[in-house]
Amino acid sequence: MYGWIWRHLPGNAWARALLSLALVVAVVYVLFNYVFPWAEPLLPFNDVTVDNQ
Repeated sequence: MYGWIWRHLPGNAWARALLSLALVVAVVYVLFNYVFPWAEPLLPFNDVTVDNQ
């Protein structure tokens, strides 16, 4: 998959490296701002079984 992305990016190696860095930043941005907040209520992280006594 990464080879396919690298081959299809335009430019020389430096331009491809900058574009791939921009792609990684864009994916991280989308994950943290849209995907993780959407999925957070569906995850059982707040389901505790220890009672306060």
